[in-house]
Amino acid sequence: MKTDSNVYTITYATVLVVIVAVLLAVVSQVLKPRQEANQRLDVQKQILTALNVDYSSADPAALYEQIVEEQTFGELPLYVAHIDGATKYVLRLKGQGLWGGIWGYVALDEDKNTIYGINFGHESETPGLGAEITTENFRSRFFGKHINDAEGHLRSVAVLKAGKKADDGQEQVDAWAGATITSTGVNDMLLNSLTEYAEFLNQKPACPATPETPEVEEMEVENAE
Repeated sequence: MKTDSNVYTITYATVLVVIVAVLLAVVSQVLKPRQEANQRLDVQKQILTALNVDYSSADPAALYEQIVEEQTFGELPLYVAHIDGATKYVLRLKGQGLWGGIWGYVALDEDKNTIYGINFGHESETPGLGAEITTENFRSRFFGKHINDAEGHLRSVAVLKAGKKADDGQEQVDAWAGATITSTGVNDMLLNSLTEYAEFLNQKPACPATPETPEVEEMEVENAE
């Protein structure tokens, strides 16, 4: 075959593309278990962060397995953690920011109302603005807030510009200055994601049964003669 012919060029390009495609497919399959392991570890770290657990000096995977139990509620992931003798429930959050997806995990106390901790992630929010939702400064604004109003109705926590006021009965945190759209995305993500778990959140822990007091039988006392 002549090397300067069109047939040779097309054949050579086709063979090269096929070889590269095969090599990429093989590499992808070989690395897939490692990629999945890294993705799982990243999720574990995010959940530990939402639980305010410092894993910097420990094996995060081992620490996660020690304190977190993975469950599901319907098709939703649910994580039950045991920290210092207390139970925490971790729920997944998914939403949309300015430039792409945002996500996170929120940890609730056993009352399923008080926020114990929270963590956020993003695909491509603006550094110094929307990307600041991942910082401790922003996360800490949610600590101790309540997702229900005084009557026990799910309201979430409003993320609003400083000076704005949430609806009656709803608690709020200040949005990140200059990141209005991303902050609105966090606000919507919290409400929408918590609403998906509404049935679970309405299931309050069963109160321990009160032991029945045994009836005291009256004893007949014989009068001494």
